[in-house]
Amino acid sequence: MKIIIIGAGQVGGTLAENLAGEKNEITIIDSESSILSSLQDRLDLQIVCGIGSHPDVLKKAGAEDADMIIAVTNSDESNMMACQVAHSLFKTPTKIARVRSEQYIIYQDQLYQNKDIPVDHLIAPEQLVTTAIKRLIDYPGALQVVEFADGRASLVAVKAYYGGLLVGHALSALKEHMPNVDTRVAAIYRRGRPIRPLGSTVIEADDEVFFIADTKHIRAVMSELQKLEASYKRIMIAGGGLIGAGLAKRLERKHNVKLIEYSLDRANYLASTLDHATVFQGDASDASLLLEENVEQVDAFIAVTNDDEANIMSAMLAKRMGAAKAMVLIQRSAYVDLVQGGDIDIAFSPQQATISALLTHIRRGDIVNVHSLRRGAAEAIEAIAHGDQQTSKVVGKQIRDIKLPPGTTIGAVVREDEVVIAHSDTVIKANDHVILFLVDKKFIGDVERLFQPSALFF
Repeated sequence: MKIIIIGAGQVGGTLAENLAGEKNEITIIDSESSILSSLQDRLDLQIVCGIGSHPDVLKKAGAEDADMIIAVTNSDESNMMACQVAHSLFKTPTKIARVRSEQYIIYQDQLYQNKDIPVDHLIAPEQLVTTAIKRLIDYPGALQVVEFADGRASLVAVKAYYGGLLVGHALSALKEHMPNVDTRVAAIYRRGRPIRPLGSTVIEADDEVFFIADTKHIRAVMSELQKLEASYKRIMIAGGGLIGAGLAKRLERKHNVKLIEYSLDRANYLASTLDHATVFQGDASDASLLLEENVEQVDAFIAVTNDDEANIMSAMLAKRMGAAKAMVLIQRSAYVDLVQGGDIDIAFSPQQATISALLTHIRRGDIVNVHSLRRGAAEAIEAIAHGDQQTSKVVGKQIRDIKLPPGTTIGAVVREDEVVIAHSDTVIKANDHVILFLVDKKFIGDVERLFQPSALFF
């Protein structure tokens, strides 16, 4: 595809990296020439220096025959205007905008239509991050939780610990331990490298294990790999911005939530809008404040301010003072691997959540869900199988007979309300939602083509 990306910041740059190696024609627009030059030195793409919502700049970038425009600058208004110009002047088929302001998101059903603001797909990073953190709260001990087929199936990453029932045993023992629960290990990462999971593969302590199962069985499978943690009850949130406030709102009914916000005005506003959460004005890295608010009794301390360093320091302090779990928001993706695994249990990147959402709208072959895993190293995909045995490369075939790209596994098939865990003799049927795991995302194009029915189908 011919894709124009407006904004070469963290999200735009990372998205360009994801797409440039997939035989797409990428042009990226930004007003900072130095950032553009740095990207062009590393990636096979075109650059245009200028303001991405200006017609002459879009024309120079090739908007007249572009398939898609993706506006991800730091300005909601600039992103929306770029989509408007692309629609009005160049009839660009697909227009995607990153929008962060809560006010624009609340009224999205009324605002974003061709007769009003022509944005085909709205990406709201704060909402995506809030949902991701909420899932980690729902499944204590998980490193990542992603859902497919409207939540019917879930892919979960956990770290195998000493004492886990399966540690030291082959994967084939999983069925013996849980005869009534069907699950599939999609991938194992050992010391950062992927291992192809076979029945004879022995789980080792500290392995990062990705498994897929019917969502209602997730906690049962987790208990095989690590000692099942108790549900989180007491939550402390540092930062009352869009993510902190949204998270407090979603957790306050079923959890005891304390929120620390530095700004007095913002703290007063949050206190008036939250129903059950307790709001404190202060510095989350102030040891005396944390001690006063009994941080040692907290099940999860979640730092989500706009400052990476402040998040890291407050979370490390809270953990050392007795908080059971420490989670942090990290804007700079390079920091994620550095901080996760010591005093900080989980670090999450809004960029990766945003990239996953963007990729969902970019992928071809009726791919309806894409999740970036392991900080972008792997992908999990939900694709719908269309056609019949004459027009489809997958429909009517057993999984063993499907020519999957290297390092790609089919984990599960969702058929109406049934979650079918994939085995070699599982037959793919028309309209099945097929969930795949790619260890190497460079083969994504092959997966897209695999699920594109021939022209005869149409």
